[in-house]
Amino acid sequence: MNLKSERRGIHVDQSELLCKKGCGYYGNPAWQGFCSKCWREEYHKARQKQIQEDWELAERLQREEEEAYASSQSTQGAQSLTFSKFEEKKTNEKTRKVTTVKKFFTASSRTGAKKVAQEKIIKQGQLGRERNADNILRDLKEIFTPSWELASPTEAEIQEAKAPSPSINRQVSIETDRVSKEFIEFLKTYHKPGQDIYKQCKLFLDTMNHKKDLSIEEQSECAQDFYQNVAEKLQTRWKVSPEKVEKAMDQIEKFIMTRQYKYVFCPETTDDEKKDLAVQKRIRALHWVTPQMLCVPVNEEIPEVSDMVVKAITDIIEMDSKRVPRDKLACITKCSKHIFNAIKITKNEPASADDFLPTLIYIVLKGNPPRLQSNIQYITRFCNPSRLMTGEDGYYFTNLCCAVAFIEKLDAQSLNLSQEDFDRYMSGQTSPKKQESDSWSPDIKDHCSE
Repeated sequence: MNLKSERRGIHVDQSELLCKKGCGYYGNPAWQGFCSKCWREEYHKARQKQIQEDWELAERLQREEEEAYASSQSTQGAQSLTFSKFEEKKTNEKTRKVTTVKKFFTASSRTGAKKVAQEKIIKQGQLGRERNADNILRDLKEIFTPSWELASPTEAEIQEAKAPSPSINRQVSIETDRVSKEFIEFLKTYHKPGQDIYKQCKLFLDTMNHKKDLSIEEQSECAQDFYQNVAEKLQTRWKVSPEKVEKAMDQIEKFIMTRQYKYVFCPETTDDEKKDLAVQKRIRALHWVTPQMLCVPVNEEIPEVSDMVVKAITDIIEMDSKRVPRDKLACITKCSKHIFNAIKITKNEPASADDFLPTLIYIVLKGNPPRLQSNIQYITRFCNPSRLMTGEDGYYFTNLCCAVAFIEKLDAQSLNLSQEDFDRYMSGQTSPKKQESDSWSPDIKDHCSE
């Protein structure tokens, strides 16, 4: 998204928040400006194209290999030369394909053959983990499965249930227990669809436990596919109303992600932690930035406004303590609403979008939320996509992404400072002097756009 800077002001055209494909939904920098739906379409098209090209390459290489073998029957020297050229061409072709795909999409994409090979390699090492995961799921079933659960236990399961097993208290947190009970009680109101939803969720969790070797992008893809499939079944097969579908999807996300959180939030296989530290360091270096530099229309000398600012900072910091993507989104939304209230009280009129973004940037700079990039990435990867594409949650989340992007690129021109002053402030040699004229006044907006 292209952030525009005016003299002493920050402005983002609202059209820039939307999907660049023009579908009307909100875009996201993590999806290269597409909305979730369009991104997945582009991702799958690129994936299919790669598979087709790999298949064609394999066929061509096979033909060339056969031709090389046939020609090698003439002389041993010719065979050696042809084979050398063939190997070189094969390596170049493979390298070119990998480079092309990486440039098109950052998310990793594995072919079926590669997955089969990797599954064979890790099969023995995973056996113990898989059995342990099965035991945990069976124990959970004993505790949480309602009377209306369709599947009946097998004789083997009955015998295994009688055997000693690790304490559930050591395997599942108190929060997970509570969420499970709430989920089951919620599904009872859906009757027959509730039974099927419960079975689908248990099957998905079991599948994900067996796929921890996948990249985080592929795990995200699995989760997004699951959301989409369940939502479609609720609407088409089970004829559930749109309102109940939305409620069900929220509960499904909560049930699933409470369990998956420790595996998929800031995983070691990504550079999320590195990005967190970089953003945190960047925000600390910008501690000297004042509300006036950002043209923030908020007067913290008004007690009620100051209280709103504190609440907004608290909300954005609290986001890191939540485990469910929707709960993290709720923190962003609460923060944003406090910002709008602070602006409204200060200006005595409703806040505009041009007022909101600079103030959100100021709140992020002042609060320096922990693991900011990890939280954004987690929401992007595992939140129910409909919440990011539309509504106030999607709008506020997109603005937070813009705010972080602005902070990462903030320079002297963004703040209407000379390069010399900017460098001195960044190095800590000096800090901006507070003057009475810096305090908020009704004409600050006019001053910002000069």
